[in-house]
Amino acid sequence: MKVQILGTGCPKCKALAASAEEAIKQTGVDAEIVKIDKLAEIMEFGVMMTPALAIDGEVKASGKVLSAAEIATMLQEA
Repeated sequence: MKVQILGTGCPKCKALAASAEEAIKQTGVDAEIVKIDKLAEIMEFGVMMTPALAIDGEVKASGKVLSAAEIATMLQEA
């Protein structure tokens, strides 16, 4: 599974990445985190607000920092 963090590296983007790392630890899901920081690549996802979170290429949320618990739920549903 691939968890993608879409953002340019702002504090909110870093917070989302930290939440994703924590969620992966909590769930024990075999997943890798990929940070996408190039604007052109972010736009390919159709994301207009960062940070955004995608799982296996599907955008799950944008424009907010999700908690580790919220991401954990998404990982278990994926």
